[in-house]
Amino acid sequence: MKKSTVVAERLKKLREGSHLSQAKLAEQFEGVMQSAVYRYESAESFPPYSVLMQYADFFDVSLDYIFGRTDNPQGKLYKYQPKIIIEDERMQDFIEMCFDPNTEANAKLKQALLSLLEEQK
Repeated sequence: MKKSTVVAERLKKLREGSHLSQAKLAEQFEGVMQSAVYRYESAESFPPYSVLMQYADFFDVSLDYIFGRTDNPQGKLYKYQPKIIIEDERMQDFIEMCFDPNTEANAKLKQALLSLLEEQK
């Protein structure tokens, strides 16, 4: 399999695994349009180094993983710490489901969790 195909598949897998559209992902990256994300994922063009770095940083994976050198997203020496996207509607629904809004203690716990997640951005 060609290296560009491996990279294209990994980029698409990362995006789809986070349930982001190509347009939403492009909004997260500097200088990248949705059409470029499509071309990278379909192996029509190869992303420049700066874009590959944005993917690695955004999805918290190693470039070894993106290039297909390992199937381990963390790479060989990388400690994986996935980013939690608080704006994700499913995450907000999950947090709402976990806390009873009728008790003061749960309201404080919920606020503490939201504050921690906000710090992770």
